[in-house]
Amino acid sequence: MGVYASTAPLDQQFREGTLRQAIVLPPDVDRALLGRAPLSIQVVTDAADPNTGSIMQAYASAVLQRWHAEQTMRAGGVRLDVAARMRFNPTLESVNLFVPGLIALVLTIVSAMMTAISITREKETGTMEMLLVSPLHPVAIVVGKVVPYVVMGFTNVLLVLGAARLVFGMPLRGNVALLLAEALLYILTALALGIVISTSAATQRTAMIAAMAGLLLPTLMLSGFIFPLDSMPTPLQVISNIIPARWFLIIVRGIMVKGAGLATLWQETLILLAQTVLLLAVGVRRLAIRLE
Repeated sequence: MGVYASTAPLDQQFREGTLRQAIVLPPDVDRALLGRAPLSIQVVTDAADPNTGSIMQAYASAVLQRWHAEQTMRAGGVRLDVAARMRFNPTLESVNLFVPGLIALVLTIVSAMMTAISITREKETGTMEMLLVSPLHPVAIVVGKVVPYVVMGFTNVLLVLGAARLVFGMPLRGNVALLLAEALLYILTALALGIVISTSAATQRTAMIAAMAGLLLPTLMLSGFIFPLDSMPTPLQVISNIIPARWFLIIVRGIMVKGAGLATLWQETLILLAQTVLLLAVGVRRLAIRLE
């Protein structure tokens, strides 16, 4: 929140997400108020998330209309002209909201759930016991298990992005290479989550239930995919900080809708990288203990 002498800093502030709405007053606002001339006000709102953007726009319009009503009750009230501008998504297309969430959901299903079920199935059938007599290091075992799902997840990313562009006409304003690199990072995060679940679950059914309750539901409910995080109770907002999909959605929307780069999204990328390293370390360590 702040007051700026011009609109020059607004673009960068909107891309970084530090500013989500701005009220732009004309240079001669004092003269308009004193001289009873029409006052033209522009309300600029970040509509990368169309649901949140619509709510913010409605609140701002209500506040301005209330102020205008108070002014007109006095002698010398001014006429108010309000122009709304929805930044990044002028037509409030819902595809800009759902496609990034769909990418996160597909990667969670393919990478995390399938990895957890695959490794648990081998424990159930007894083939995991054969690793006890093999000279393979736990890291090599983990790599062998997850590489097929990395390829599968990356292929799904390409398919979803292609469909978003060709079928739904969703813009891709940022760097494609950066988007693919961030998607690969999230694939590794989801795989690490699957490994952690598989080392705790004794059966495939347990692994599936754990993946559903611990991954899919938080991805849907607490990542900002469907419900705006700002409208959630404070405890849920705090819990959402540990959901990797939350940070991945910010990254994908920033790159695709806002055209943001790594200089803007480095904090979210660093958080996702830290979660990936931590989960991989925990998963490999627990798998090594089981093998020992």
